[in-house]
Amino acid sequence: MNTINMKQWVDQLIARKDVTAIPIMTHPGIELIGKTVRDAVTDGQVHYEAIKALYEKYPSAASCVIMDLTVEAEAFGAEILFPENEVPSVIGRLLNDESAIEALQVPDLTKGRIPEYLKANRLAAEHLTERPVLAGCIGPYSLAGRLYDMSEIMMLIYINPDAARMLLAKCSEFLTNYCLALKEAGANGVIMAEPAAGLLSNEDCQQFSSEFVKDIIAKVQDEHFAVILHNCGNMGNCTKAMVYTGAMGYHFGNKIDMVEALKEVPSDALAMGNIDPVSIFKMGSVDTMKQSVQALLDATQAYPNFVLSSGCDTPPHTPFANIDAFYSALNEYNTSRI
Repeated sequence: MNTINMKQWVDQLIARKDVTAIPIMTHPGIELIGKTVRDAVTDGQVHYEAIKALYEKYPSAASCVIMDLTVEAEAFGAEILFPENEVPSVIGRLLNDESAIEALQVPDLTKGRIPEYLKANRLAAEHLTERPVLAGCIGPYSLAGRLYDMSEIMMLIYINPDAARMLLAKCSEFLTNYCLALKEAGANGVIMAEPAAGLLSNEDCQQFSSEFVKDIIAKVQDEHFAVILHNCGNMGNCTKAMVYTGAMGYHFGNKIDMVEALKEVPSDALAMGNIDPVSIFKMGSVDTMKQSVQALLDATQAYPNFVLSSGCDTPPHTPFANIDAFYSALNEYNTSRI
């Protein structure tokens, strides 16, 4: 089993002279093994093999599990659409009113595809032992939005904040249990995706996301399990609320100024981001990728806690030439500085 001291791992990344990279990237691995997205998100063995293929091909400082923001909603009973070669999506609305929130039961970890995701993490932790394995989960506010409808939850926090908090508490209870199970499966940490909270003001983000995330972190994070909070919806409006949670790392999307974000992240926590996963990774040219990476590395060089990453999960059919260019630009930059 993969027992890495994550506090030491974070400290070591920050102390290094070179910059490391952890793109949130699993889809290219699915393509490397000749499987479909649907295969990987429904079968833990296929999912693991995709992670393994990338582990063997690229020098990421950690292995990332798919960022699938439907797994937890499905466990609660939401209906999910599974396209063959695209990420799954939630169909419709599970909870139609406040009485449905009251009646909602917190599911156990046998529901939906949770067991397959635990299996993928367990296999990765057992076999890919040179680097940390970072599991994935959704954040409480984003999960609430998927169950109640994204625009409806934004209204609910103003109309009936108590009902919103009741739903968030149920979501948080489930996510705590899920994170503890991921930890038990051997994962070294989790990237918690809370993009919907990026639509809120700093004050609302703190009240209806960060308070709950902080509580989950208090129960699951320790020296052997790191929480990295991802919020690609944040344009700089709620970085303070993100940092309030006490996560070991913060992951930012491509809509934020990474240098401005770095100014707000504590120097002993990782700040990760933020090459555009669609316009650069998927749609860009090799030259555009190299220029983007170079510009970002130049801009962030005063911050030892910066980790180069994609701004979000790289989508299916991202060209390998662009991924290669991402790593070669990083390599050239590191070589030039040594």
